[in-house]
Amino acid sequence: MIVVAGEALIDLVPQGTGALVGLLPRLGGGPYNTAVALGRLGSPTAFCSRVSYDAFGEALLGGLREAGVDVSSVQRGTEPTTLAVASIGTDGSAAYSFYVEGTADRLFSAPDRLPKDTSAVSFGTCSLVLEPGASAYEELMRAAATRGVFTALDPNIRAGLIPDADAYRARFKSWLPWVSLLKLSEEDALWLGGTPREWLASGPAAVVITQGGEGLTAFTRDGAVYSVPGEPVDVVDTIGAGDTVNAALLHGLAARGALSPAAMADLGAEGWTELLRFAARAAAITCSRAGAEPPYASELGAL
Repeated sequence: MIVVAGEALIDLVPQGTGALVGLLPRLGGGPYNTAVALGRLGSPTAFCSRVSYDAFGEALLGGLREAGVDVSSVQRGTEPTTLAVASIGTDGSAAYSFYVEGTADRLFSAPDRLPKDTSAVSFGTCSLVLEPGASAYEELMRAAATRGVFTALDPNIRAGLIPDADAYRARFKSWLPWVSLLKLSEEDALWLGGTPREWLASGPAAVVITQGGEGLTAFTRDGAVYSVPGEPVDVVDTIGAGDTVNAALLHGLAARGALSPAAMADLGAEGWTELLRFAARAAAITCSRAGAEPPYASELGAL
């Protein structure tokens, strides 16, 4: 069981250009997208979050169930669902503004235990910024790592939500000893500062950096670097692409029995290259359609 911990929200996606263009609600949130993508790929997956009882919350749970994701660890609240208003650039890249005050997901509390047979827990995005939930997710990360559970982190920086950048950067560094796999975009890496080698020295067994259409690069603790190009695709938008990479990496590691630092170290050039190519194919499919619509296993072929 791979557990994804973090927010579920509604993306309001513009249906054209201009400030007053119509907005289409789409199910979203980085961790939510990762959970749906894992479910569609066929990995046993559970979602650990706090979701509103409102109509958006019910739709979010429905999307998880449809993807085959276990929602028994989802907490519920009467507060409204977080909204993220997207703007799409000419290259398909997405930027967001958020409506988060008093919303359900940020009131998450750390559970006493993880689902049975949990092999990995994935964290990231807004849930690690917005208090008091951020401290609860951090508590869960440390508890899981202490018990030897594989942990994955995608900070997925939303700078507009971070009131003190230096404090967040210091907090990010404090998480690294508890992280097995760090995945982040090239833009996130520049914002955070530091290098893959510095981050690896602090704890993770591998760092994967996404470079948009240029592809993906993995850095491992033994000094190796593995890169693959991006998959050519007509980009509609990039919403959910990084989350799809998260899911593809975790799914691929699970399929190889490599959800541990020691097992990742044994993947070698062939294993890492196959894994990165699989993640690149999955992300390309997501980019080819509007909103966060990750692929199903049947669309990707052999891992």
